[in-house]
Amino acid sequence: MDKTIALDALSALSHETRLDVFRLLVRSGPGGMVAGAIADRLNARQNTMSTNLNILARAGLIRARRDGRSIFYAADYAGMQALLAYLMQDCCCGASEIIDPLLTHLNSAKKDRAHETFPCEPDRQRS
Repeated sequence: MDKTIALDALSALSHETRLDVFRLLVRSGPGGMVAGAIADRLNARQNTMSTNLNILARAGLIRARRDGRSIFYAADYAGMQALLAYLMQDCCCGASEIIDPLLTHLNSAKKDRAHETFPCEPDRQRS
């Protein structure tokens, strides 16, 4: 990932609603959610949601797929991983006292959710 792509992604995430959308889609799993359900879930107007979804898609953080008349949006996990890798690639020259707590935190979250399957949120609606 180059700096321009990373900046686009970070810029997309620097808006409160877009960050909420991205986090919701990350939790919802690879199947994603329709735009209307995302807007309802976040109490946002649908036309505003459409704009935010397009910004996140252009930044490579989410993807859309059509299923009949519905468009499902899902987190682009490869895009998310690329951004995180870019941010961490030069981290502290491999200093374990800085990297290890992050890895411990990630592994702890993974163990806490090991029994769950997507979605992380059982009350999620897929309209």
